[in-house]
Amino acid sequence: MIAKLKGILESSAADHAVIDVQGVGYLVAASSRTLEALGPVGGDVTIHTEMLVGDDFIRLVGFASAGERDWFRMLGSVQGVGSKVALAILSTLETGEIQAAIAAGDAAMLARTPGVGPKLASRIANELKDKVGGIATVSGGSATPAPAGASADAVSALLNLGFKPAEATAAVAAAQGELGDDASLDALVRVALKKAAK
Repeated sequence: MIAKLKGILESSAADHAVIDVQGVGYLVAASSRTLEALGPVGGDVTIHTEMLVGDDFIRLVGFASAGERDWFRMLGSVQGVGSKVALAILSTLETGEIQAAIAAGDAAMLARTPGVGPKLASRIANELKDKVGGIATVSGGSATPAPAGASADAVSALLNLGFKPAEATAAVAAAQGELGDDASLDALVRVALKKAAK
């Protein structure tokens, strides 16, 4: 199992890159966001990978972060979502947007992805709704940024207390809105519990 590659970006195309690792060129399929994050050809790159093995193929899929790889795996667990559809979703939406869409049951946002119709988008939203709390989001530019620092710990604390991921995330977001970005973990958990209990 190849989990990570570190080498030189030899070439990049619309849906894949070739990474030279000590003279061996690995062809790695990737989302457009990951390909953009790799930087210029000739530069040093590190990419997280998932190795897919079928009856007649072996493919490497690459990700800019372990969090994006986790999303790829989770999306692929839904019936009807193959590797190409999962990569298309990761190319169209930031991981924070995917998490927000699933938490809110917003199939229309997921259906913005080419190749994802309303039925498949609804299935993704329904099947993954209770799982989204365990997945990290890639930081930067997302419409609903991933909880970071104390807020991520507060979400984790609420999950450990038995709250559903969507409830925990919403309660901590409300608490942070009330307390401000520099709130302590204790204060966030205390206020989030009050918000969630309402």
